[in-house]
Amino acid sequence: MKTVTSKRALAEEAWRSFIDFAWTRKTHGIGQLKELGLTPGHLKVLILLSEDTAPTMGSLAEDMGVHASMSTWLIDGLEERGFVERRTRSSDRRVKTIALTSKGAKLKAQLLEALYEPPPEFLALDRERLEALVGALSALKGVREEASR
Repeated sequence: MKTVTSKRALAEEAWRSFIDFAWTRKTHGIGQLKELGLTPGHLKVLILLSEDTAPTMGSLAEDMGVHASMSTWLIDGLEERGFVERRTRSSDRRVKTIALTSKGAKLKAQLLEALYEPPPEFLALDRERLEALVGALSALKGVREEASR
């Protein structure tokens, strides 16, 4: 006899499995962070920055979903190591922006390369399952984009 499972129960099971897998792999590709005395929060700052933009301290904290004091602590750590620099906005000297340095851009590229290296569990999947996984994750992106409109 076939068990009837609600859509919500399936969604909960899928999400739980995803989180469990991600949590067990949380250090995959970011061992370099520990070597540099950095945290995943520092990585998040680097990901949000680009060489083309210099967001304000406040907008960076908002984008990260953290209190301004936490973003200040993260920026301090990155600035001490030469990965970012604080700048003053010419239109309002009270406003501080954060810019990625060339050293920071290089580190960001290295960290993302390591982070995006597929874990062995993904490489062990057959092509059909990988295609299904890519399809499902692409569908999630579409749902998110629709919800934000």
